[in-house]
Amino acid sequence: MKEAVAGTLESGDIMIKIGPGEGLDIELQSSVAAQFGRQIKAVITETLEGLGIKDAHVEAVDKGALDCTIRARVTAAAVRATGKDVWKD
Repeated sequence: MKEAVAGTLESGDIMIKIGPGEGLDIELQSSVAAQFGRQIKAVITETLEGLGIKDAHVEAVDKGALDCTIRARVTAAAVRATGKDVWKD
């Protein structure tokens, strides 16, 4: 796995940076972390585990992204980091 990034710092988006790590280590920066931090981390974890990724360091900078946006950005970053195309059979 190499380092990869997906997303932007625009309002309503989330920037995900993923790279090598041991276990799933998620660092979250969000102005709504007190209310939604647990949910954001859960969506990131579920998405990575669904892609078969169990070891990664993730840095997430949230700007109010919905769950569907979080999943999309995590998937894009994971594909870039691993080279595995999840959209092909």
